[in-house]
Amino acid sequence: MLFYFIIYIFVYMNRLLEIFRNKYFLSTAAFAVWMLFFDKNDMLSQYEYRTEVHKLQEEKDFYEKQTAQVKKDLNELNTNLNTAEKFAREKYFMKKDNEDVFVIIKETPKD
Repeated sequence: MLFYFIIYIFVYMNRLLEIFRNKYFLSTAAFAVWMLFFDKNDMLSQYEYRTEVHKLQEEKDFYEKQTAQVKKDLNELNTNLNTAEKFAREKYFMKKDNEDVFVIIKETPKD
């Protein structure tokens, strides 16, 4: 039984050696190794490019949402006088002549 197993391994190894000695296999393997590991656009570079593209796409989506919100707010400020007055009072502490403005700052507890 062991003898047949050894012969089977020997035959299998001879087939592998024949395949490895084939010039087409060697050239294809060398090309694949070169493209996967040593080329300018190897697998690691492609992974880094894809992660950077994903990150930039997320930033683009964020800024598109921000732009839409700012356009909506600007339209609201230009069309509604009450909103413009509220914005000026909250952001720039503007007041009417007969009013007093009190700014209340909440103290944060210090640990």
